[in-house]
Amino acid sequence: MLKKTIVVMLILMLAGCSSGLSDKHESTEKNSRKEAAKEAKNFLLIGVDSRGEKDSRSDAIMLARYEPSGEAIKLVSLMRDSYVKIPDYDKTYSKLNHAYYIGGADLLKETIEQNFEIKIDHTAVIDFNGFVEVLDTLAPDGLEVEVTEAMIDDMNLNLASGKQKLHGEELLAYVRFRHDDQSDFGRVDRQREVLELIKNEMKSSLTSVEGIAKSPELIKKVMNDIDTDLQVDEVLALATAFILNPVTEVESMRIPVENSFTDKMSNHAGAVLQLDFAENISALKEFFQGEESIEVNG
Repeated sequence: MLKKTIVVMLILMLAGCSSGLSDKHESTEKNSRKEAAKEAKNFLLIGVDSRGEKDSRSDAIMLARYEPSGEAIKLVSLMRDSYVKIPDYDKTYSKLNHAYYIGGADLLKETIEQNFEIKIDHTAVIDFNGFVEVLDTLAPDGLEVEVTEAMIDDMNLNLASGKQKLHGEELLAYVRFRHDDQSDFGRVDRQREVLELIKNEMKSSLTSVEGIAKSPELIKKVMNDIDTDLQVDEVLALATAFILNPVTEVESMRIPVENSFTDKMSNHAGAVLQLDFAENISALKEFFQGEESIEVNG
């Protein structure tokens, strides 16, 4: 659903901040953060199913790994129905997206760290309104995707099936669509597709003279729609690393990996995915190439 929001957020944080801002009186803390930005970082990117309401669930959950010395961003889609242990939750286990509902980004981050043995450095959150604004800002002419008859009926589009250009609200419906035999798994695939398209849009925009000139205004507008714990100097340091070592590839995977889960019913959570955690933790570590695990409590 909002997973493409994910890539938008990451690419914005990494590529979009070449605004020329500077601080003549940088503190030691800021210098330390800039040095840290040169290291590999794991981001938790969250798309929430709300339009500003207080209570919401994470509709899209993705981990992104960026290594300033590398040429690829690695994206991992975490299925929201994964049955996980939530810290200090009275029923102990529930769907992964329930962690956000009861404890926001902090609890979701802690839940992922403990269940999948991975350290998360930063988080970023965007809701439906923000997603639509971001897409219309980054791709004002729309993005071309494959639209099926089922999508047209579900989204009430006045279009023919096949390749069509969709815009903000339509793209939101496109990535959230799940009324076919692929269900949530199909949504994950479409989220990856839109992320790749957004990456290409950003690359095209920021490598042109006109795009570079407009980038400060563009980034400022987009960042207004994103809630992140990154400081401005951290964003700029990451942007510098990105410019010096441009990302040319987006690698992706899904958790749970194939044949590593079973469909189950929970009395309190409903239909869930029961994961083989050992297999999925191993796959995640391998994908992130040597990512150090953290100690899992409990």
